[in-house]
Amino acid sequence: MAKINRRYIDKNWAVSLVRGLLAAVFGCFALFGGMTNIENAVAMISVFLLFIGIVDSVTALYNSNKRHGWINSIVDALVDVIAAMALLFFARNDLTNTVVVLSAYTITSGAIDIVHAFLSTVDPTDRFIKALVGICGCIIGLVILNAGGFEITTFIRFFGVYMLVVGVTSMIYGIHNRSQNIEDKIARKEAYKNRKKTK
Repeated sequence: MAKINRRYIDKNWAVSLVRGLLAAVFGCFALFGGMTNIENAVAMISVFLLFIGIVDSVTALYNSNKRHGWINSIVDALVDVIAAMALLFFARNDLTNTVVVLSAYTITSGAIDIVHAFLSTVDPTDRFIKALVGICGCIIGLVILNAGGFEITTFIRFFGVYMLVVGVTSMIYGIHNRSQNIEDKIARKEAYKNRKKTK
């Protein structure tokens, strides 16, 4: 294993896997499910974002005991919940407002991921994953913003593409950190055995 500071290994790899799987499933549904009714589409996206916000909040509470990574989770949770509330109460039946909120959410999430990539990790693989999903978020957010003149299925599909990117990269992130945890445990055991031998 590359020499990585243990505190930067994400112990919550299972959460990333579950979060990624949910995002990928929702992305496929948004991409291929044929959401044609704006009210239903907004309601489903809002519920999904609220659920993801709850997952991020629970992760933040867990990480607060570890004194690492909880601020990232809190920021992610706040963005998810604020976007969900904005969709429910500000963009309910308005196509233009829905486009603006989804675009703002996607760009903001992308920007946050880019910041996380360079401030919250020293692992090159994790950094690449976060930067990639962040750049994709910013690009797709701008595309959604400029898709306002099209029918609802067009920008919902763009949002579905973003959720697929988030889902796949979250699962890769989770798998990568799981392997790092396993390698770290093996390294700790070997170090313990070596200390016992030298005594």
